[in-house]
Amino acid sequence: MTNGEGDGRDGRGGDDAPPGPAGEARGVTGVGVDPMPALDREGVEALRRERDELRDQVLRKRAEFENYRKRVDRDREQAGLDATTALLKDVIPTLDNLDRALEAAGADGTLRQGVELTRRELLALLDRYGVVIEDPTGQPFDPQRHQALSHEVVPGRPEGTVVEVFRKGYSYKDRLLRPALVKVAKAPDAAGDLGTDAVH
Repeated sequence: MTNGEGDGRDGRGGDDAPPGPAGEARGVTGVGVDPMPALDREGVEALRRERDELRDQVLRKRAEFENYRKRVDRDREQAGLDATTALLKDVIPTLDNLDRALEAAGADGTLRQGVELTRRELLALLDRYGVVIEDPTGQPFDPQRHQALSHEVVPGRPEGTVVEVFRKGYSYKDRLLRPALVKVAKAPDAAGDLGTDAVH
């Protein structure tokens, strides 16, 4: 080749584009390289306020989430407690029926043993769940936990005392499953009446 002919390559023999004008900066364009101006006192305070606000927002969100989690846990626990309470309430009448079967006259010995065994197993089940059988004989009458069927003057027993239990009560974790049916002592009236007042 002659000096006047070229093959599209520069004197270095490469395929790169020719360099730009002398002194032109090369590299990534559109990126600011100027340093940030120094912040004055007001700028610093504004940034601090923004930081504090963001931190407060994060703390509030964290507290809200924690309260939500606790509320969900309480609701779940309450739902489980309600379901267990309902089931135990349904079991108690079966225990009453077993008691009535044992009180029936002329029960066959083998049959009676089977009923007693079933009753013991049912009582053991209730005990495992923490059910408490309430026999308030001799205790003060509590209208929140007892249901009075009658009031009677009973010598030697103070007024308002439970003197007889017709049907025991049951409770579960401080929840009353069923009130006890009781007879309550009363004070004699002015005429010395010793009768019984039935509650209807």
